[in-house]
Amino acid sequence: MHHKKMKSGFVAIVGRPNVGKSTLMNALIGKKVAIMSDKPQTTRNKITGVMTRPELQVIFIDTPGIHKPKTKLGEVMVGLTERSLKEVDLILYIVDAGAEIGRGDDFINQILINSKLPIIIALNKIDNLKEEEILGKILNWQSTGVSDLIIPISALKSINLERLVEVLGNHLEEGPQYYPEDMVTDQPENMVVAEIIREKVLHLTRDEIPHSTAVVLDAMEERDNNMIYIDAIIYLERDSQKGIVIGKGGAMLKQIGQSAREEIEGLLNAKIYLDIRVKVKKNWRKEASHLKNMGYDISLLQNKR
Repeated sequence: MHHKKMKSGFVAIVGRPNVGKSTLMNALIGKKVAIMSDKPQTTRNKITGVMTRPELQVIFIDTPGIHKPKTKLGEVMVGLTERSLKEVDLILYIVDAGAEIGRGDDFINQILINSKLPIIIALNKIDNLKEEEILGKILNWQSTGVSDLIIPISALKSINLERLVEVLGNHLEEGPQYYPEDMVTDQPENMVVAEIIREKVLHLTRDEIPHSTAVVLDAMEERDNNMIYIDAIIYLERDSQKGIVIGKGGAMLKQIGQSAREEIEGLLNAKIYLDIRVKVKKNWRKEASHLKNMGYDISLLQNKR
């Protein structure tokens, strides 16, 4: 049987607050999830979702901070183009069909034009507009010079989304499937929680701890007082790393715990009690079978690109 080849790629989502980014992600992907990626190329970029269709996998990467008007133009240009856009294949620029194109948009438009990447504009919220208004908006956006590819959609009413997916697919190359099909739609929360803790370890120890760090949840349960209790274990490969992670008088571990807890509370929208232990398990990476016992998804550890 002849299989059509898989297309895949990384797509940066750009859009001002309230243009409907999360509504669109939910419509395309389902369950709302943010995976923290530790790949050096996508450092501190949130993977907001992975959309897997039979012959297409799109990894959506959020580009936080582009729209903060207070940042100096130069800073944003550098920050945006270098970090967020370096490793993506395509930009999906979500704009609100009901809004006028203003100065804030000109600013972003210029950054996008400078990125030299293919850009697809998703003109969202067209369900409130008449046909001639939509046409007018398409012409307005075409005249900005950002892109000729303007797809009118309604994320809320799921209008024209399959067309958007088709256009995304047309602009991506053949490539591997980076993540398993069920990676995001039924992404278990504990996987995401473990990744958040792991990201804090790497970030707060200023990368003194190698990426050979696993975080495994021993328990995650909601108790009657609506608190979620999480027991996590940080697995390290060497005793010397244990001292770094725990820190002087336990200060580093406390900071990791606090910072992880805040982010997890935001993600799960609940009060969290987080208990973290640190264990040294020499060569745990080499014992893949042992990883399986720890309930760790090995595919997440292998570098994706």
